[in-house]
Amino acid sequence: MGSLPQTELHDRLAAILAICRKMNSERELGPLLDLIAREATHLLDCDRASIFLLDRERQELWSKVALGSEERLRFDARLGIVGQAVTTGRPVNVQDAYHDPRFYTAIDDQTGYRTRNVLAVAMRNHAGETVGAFEVLNKRLGPFTERDEQTLEALAAHAASAIETAQLIGDLRRSQDELAEQNATLQREVESRYSTHGIVGTGARIQQVVRLIERIRDSVVNVLITGESGTGKEMAAKAIHYTSPRARKPFVALNCAALPEALAESELFGIEKGVATGVNPRPGQFQKADGGTLFLDEIGDLSLTAQAKILRVLQERVVERVGGRAPVPVDVRLLAATNKDLESEIAKGAFREDLYYRIKVIHIHMPPLREIREDIPLLARHFLKQYCDETGRPPFQFAPAVLRRLSAAPWPGNVRQLRNEVIRMAACARGSVISEEDLLEGLPGVPAPAAPAAPKAARPQSLKQAIEALEREMVTEALAATGSNQQQAARRLGLSRQGLINKMKRYGL
Repeated sequence: MGSLPQTELHDRLAAILAICRKMNSERELGPLLDLIAREATHLLDCDRASIFLLDRERQELWSKVALGSEERLRFDARLGIVGQAVTTGRPVNVQDAYHDPRFYTAIDDQTGYRTRNVLAVAMRNHAGETVGAFEVLNKRLGPFTERDEQTLEALAAHAASAIETAQLIGDLRRSQDELAEQNATLQREVESRYSTHGIVGTGARIQQVVRLIERIRDSVVNVLITGESGTGKEMAAKAIHYTSPRARKPFVALNCAALPEALAESELFGIEKGVATGVNPRPGQFQKADGGTLFLDEIGDLSLTAQAKILRVLQERVVERVGGRAPVPVDVRLLAATNKDLESEIAKGAFREDLYYRIKVIHIHMPPLREIREDIPLLARHFLKQYCDETGRPPFQFAPAVLRRLSAAPWPGNVRQLRNEVIRMAACARGSVISEEDLLEGLPGVPAPAAPAAPKAARPQSLKQAIEALEREMVTEALAATGSNQQQAARRLGLSRQGLINKMKRYGL
């Protein structure tokens, strides 16, 4: 640093190093700026120090701290001595501020401070971009020297790095706080949506289900939920979970019908590395649900081997990964669902009786929609409101005749099919009232005009015609039962989704 005596040079470098250590130990932006300003005034023997940060978007300089002043300053980045340092990137050393045309007197006017001399240097980040300026005011003895410039530049370089780190940490903390708040909000919404109040219906059958769920909310017993496809079995399972003490723990759902037998064990219990070439270790669904709830939908479709291993998990409270040797303890509440008659499956030897009684500690039956017709208008309005809320559409209403037609329809796909039909009508409706014109063509119900009776279909004349007629009937029934869900309908028929699409095109469905 110029021609400083060796001892003085050593002392100044040691002081800068000590300040840098202090800066590196402070991660909060406000306290860091206070620390830098305080240390600079002491090291440079001046009256005040200020750090100005550059707002690139607004092209303004702002100061969160000016030692000795409570003012918070913001001004055009081209103004004043500080603006000159930022614009040119070079130190600006002014011995008589009020006689320098670059001096911006408005700040003194605002703060009531009288500036005699000024030293300002630009602050740059690691990429060499100017991020602000470091300014010191009113040297106590004489003007600021060239050595002071070098000292302030050294401090500014370290300060820029420390400030950038503090800003990054602050941004990360704010992001974490925002994510935590969003997660808490989402958790509250999920709990509200899947509480027993999310099960819509005022009829005796649905209210019986709601009351049973509320009675078992604090228990850890296993529950078997039965009912036809589309009756809301998973909704009931979520209501059980999200009203229980396990609500903040995982809810893991697995559709056993979509699980190939060869993968069932690894999916349920996990797999160890090295079982086969290229196989990485991964936990199974039981481990993922540890502390929470595991929902096994269509449990009646599992193989007897997988059933036996599930029974052991329920008895021993441990799982063994495929290829593993050490048992892994798990704490899981099991909720199972099926649309099959498991007692008939037991009689056929397709389901284990001991597992049946393990999972059927509590039995909840979800009634088909045709048995709770009194709730169809309420459900339809509920789904319509959901659709409007999710899409931002203005509110819709049903014409009374539409609700009568909906209430009279057979709904083989149950609540899922009704929901899909409501969404379809809302998406296609021309006005704010959904009329009979918006109904799916051919939807059964009342006051549809009587049509001439169709002639009885002729019996197929050949084996090929009989097979085609049967295929068409089975595809139609599968689509109706799944609410036109092609993936599920294909699974029911033992087809790929593309295979189903090809048959739909072939038969004009």
